[in-house]
Amino acid sequence: LILAGAMVGGSLLGAEPLYQQDFSKTEPGSMPDDVLVLDGQFGVKEETGNRFAELPGAPLESFGFLFGPSQPNGVEVAGRIQATKTGRRFPTFGIGLNGASGYRIQVAPAKGMVEILRGDTVVASAPFVWASGEWTELRLRVRPAGDKEFRVEGLAWTAGSAAPSEPLVVFAETKIQPAGRASAWGMPFSGTPIRFDDLKVTPLGGS
Repeated sequence: LILAGAMVGGSLLGAEPLYQQDFSKTEPGSMPDDVLVLDGQFGVKEETGNRFAELPGAPLESFGFLFGPSQPNGVEVAGRIQATKTGRRFPTFGIGLNGASGYRIQVAPAKGMVEILRGDTVVASAPFVWASGEWTELRLRVRPAGDKEFRVEGLAWTAGSAAPSEPLVVFAETKIQPAGRASAWGMPFSGTPIRFDDLKVTPLGGS
């Protein structure tokens, strides 16, 4: 028995989400009104009764959108992303916190890595085995870890498999980024679409 409010992997189980979006109420071809597209031709698509946001496979650049409330720290962003490789060409994708230039957990299949970025700079990384065509679950947390330190924690796993009990990649930060909205990112370098679903922003428990 797990009681509501218990801590599971750093998240506060039973905590009311600050934001959640599964695209089920958005008509195909458009995007939800509460999502801000920074760049890219994102649009909701439907397949076998499930709706999701999709980024086309071209052009081969970096695209993203913002969602949820503006938060400085003490939250987790979660989502799942599906992408495919083409020959030796691989996509790159992720979700983030603290706005467009904040923190991001990014899966880089060409490197075999999962990374934490601050802005455009990789600040931490760890090996990760990505499964082409499968949904990848991602979580990113930014939490206070003392008077002048913050922990940025990232988790990634293939949907349907067991979630990691501990973060796969961690970055210790002494200067937190300004408050900002959560984000989602896709770089369709394989020339195939990237799909996004089940986005959520949730408050964390204590450090």
